[in-house]
Amino acid sequence: MGQPHTPDEFDVGIKSGDDGGGESTLTVVIALAANTLVAIAKTIAAVITASASLVAEAAHSWADAGNEVFLLLADKRSRKAPDGQHPLGYGREAYIWSLFAALGLFVAGAAVSIWHGIQELIHPEEANSFLIGYIVLAIAFVLEGVSFLQSVRQARGEATHYDRELLEHVLATSDPTLRAVFAEDAAALIGLVLAAGGLGLHQLTGSPTPDSLGSILVGCVLGVVAVILIRRNVGFLVGEEVSPEVRRAALRALQALPEVARVTYLRLEFVGPRKVYVVGDVDLTGDRAEHVVAERLRALEAKVTANPAVAGTVLSLSAEDEPSLTIEDTAPTLRE
Repeated sequence: MGQPHTPDEFDVGIKSGDDGGGESTLTVVIALAANTLVAIAKTIAAVITASASLVAEAAHSWADAGNEVFLLLADKRSRKAPDGQHPLGYGREAYIWSLFAALGLFVAGAAVSIWHGIQELIHPEEANSFLIGYIVLAIAFVLEGVSFLQSVRQARGEATHYDRELLEHVLATSDPTLRAVFAEDAAALIGLVLAAGGLGLHQLTGSPTPDSLGSILVGCVLGVVAVILIRRNVGFLVGEEVSPEVRRAALRALQALPEVARVTYLRLEFVGPRKVYVVGDVDLTGDRAEHVVAERLRALEAKVTANPAVAGTVLSLSAEDEPSLTIEDTAPTLRE
């Protein structure tokens, strides 16, 4: 996993922000353009047809379009360079703005859709102009599909780099914008199918009940997706350790450095999309005076931090009685 490295380089095994950040921006921009066009079309169709499912879909698309703005903010704000007050950078802002987007999806998408569906069950309204509804749903499916394919393309490329399955990577990635666009587009495609089914049953049976139930089902799908996104963003905000695969790659790279005799402690925590903070204990090669050892340790920290995926590094000297870590170690030792 990761690119081969020479003994003088530290490869943390993570695609750097320079590798994936630009593509994440493109993915969000495509999603924003698609959702805005779809939202306008669905709103017009919902007004003409009076379909509960189309009203739910319109609310969903407007929520998605608004969420993409939050995701663009997340992408831009998280790229700010470190400064005196934020020495590790602003990477965690990506999770804050993405959390706002997930909350927006839950409130403006899920809650509105479910509430409107229940209202239509209590006070049913006949739909009309079904053909317009079908045409708009078909156009929306194509536009949402284009956005979804872009997110799939990005996610698949990264999943291959980490040797993961596609869905496994989407859930595990430290990039909240990729996860959000992928999840929202997948939910949108499912919602369109449900809306088309509700509209079709409304036309076939003459009863608005299937249409109302379609609105409620769309809301339930959005609610599930929103909860998943909220939980993942909260996890990264609290502080999440890297995967065992990335940890092994980083340990292997650190042990390969010529200055390092052994590693006894290693912790890598995400502090932003594709950015980690490295803390470790190492035993340096040779037997030098104390002031020389301190200089070598600082130089080693600088070498590790030179990797684009590393936001900062703190290394301490290992105690003689500390056991050495091996590649099979997949989790850091907890410290009090």
